[in-house]
Amino acid sequence: MAVFTLTLISIFKFGGFEQDEIAEYQLRVRPKLSTLAINPNWNELKYYQKTITKKKFLQDIQSVYSEGESWKLAAKITSNYVDLKTKGNNSTRIFFSEKNSNLKTPRFWRKANELPKLIRSTSKPLKDISIAIDPGHIGGEWAKMEGRWYQINNSGIEIKEGELTLEVAKRLKQKLGNLGARVELVRSENKPVNQLSPEDFIDLAKEILKSKGMDFNKKNIKKESEILFYRGHEIRRRAFIINKKIKPDIVICVHFNAESWGNPYKPALTQKNHLHLLVNGNYSRSEFRLEDNRYHLFVRLFQGIHSEEFKLSKAVAQSMAKETRLPPYKYKTSNAKLIDINEPYIYARNLLANRIYHCPVIFLEPYVMNNKEFYDRVKLGSYRGLKTINGEKRKSLTDEYTDGLVNGLKKYYIESRN
Repeated sequence: MAVFTLTLISIFKFGGFEQDEIAEYQLRVRPKLSTLAINPNWNELKYYQKTITKKKFLQDIQSVYSEGESWKLAAKITSNYVDLKTKGNNSTRIFFSEKNSNLKTPRFWRKANELPKLIRSTSKPLKDISIAIDPGHIGGEWAKMEGRWYQINNSGIEIKEGELTLEVAKRLKQKLGNLGARVELVRSENKPVNQLSPEDFIDLAKEILKSKGMDFNKKNIKKESEILFYRGHEIRRRAFIINKKIKPDIVICVHFNAESWGNPYKPALTQKNHLHLLVNGNYSRSEFRLEDNRYHLFVRLFQGIHSEEFKLSKAVAQSMAKETRLPPYKYKTSNAKLIDINEPYIYARNLLANRIYHCPVIFLEPYVMNNKEFYDRVKLGSYRGLKTINGEKRKSLTDEYTDGLVNGLKKYYIESRN
């Protein structure tokens, strides 16, 4: 893998777009911005004038996007407009519409009811829909670095989340394509999509450790630079691919959940197994203080992403629950919240991916990777039909995951397009 010095900006081309891999300013600690964030272009908000009512703005920012009253750090509302905090002490004024606006906000994605109607019963209910599938994590040689790997007593199969998500993504692409969708994988190998390496983030890692008052030892520097590489920068490069190249109607983020397993060479297996989906929201006070967080939140709010994201997640959650037979996961921390008590599988949480992907995101967290039954099912691999598992006939793990998701999407789009 090529290594780039921090004094240079590497350039690479993706699908006809030429884009800086990373700008030098991103490789510095900036107190009012998230680590590695691109400077927001606040001028883009001018396109959202009079596209949303005051009622709708308040409803979304209070019930979805804010943890408690945190939103008041970023928005001051009058009867006709809202002043949004931008950079420093500056603000921009967005006027409300008096009624539901017919003005189309600038966006590349389409709502289900904006797609061509399905005139008659069809075997291609996902025709004309563009879908990007983002297989979570990386896998391969990076799995141990990511902390999404374990093996029992140095023998038997290795559980690598990045490889499991890619297997699901490839099967999902096939099934969705058969229903007429145009589908692209954000990554198709167990390799990062970004062109850098952990070594490129060493200086920034040192800055971060200094800002936290932590020791500058080799172990800490190595760990921090790796996190910057495989998490922060990797997800931002995936956002570039999604927002600038693919420009899909929806993104499907494929993940698996896990309970703490301790030593990955002697992992603790658990009986816990559960399912939940995440929509973007529940920004804390500290998150509202970051300029880029506010920017992405307002873009999502004005584009009306949440309404479509929640409806999609609701359809998929119902189908996944039926297919997997898993109970809903219950958060015990304040970083996530239920936004509808009748939908116990769906939580609002502010993650990097579901924040900076500028379209509806279906973010899945089914199964527990260190659950005993899950481990046994991974060992069985792919198979057709059903096998008896703990006294029940079950599909393969991959087919169960993908069928649950596909059936939910199919039902949602058939109902919305008819």
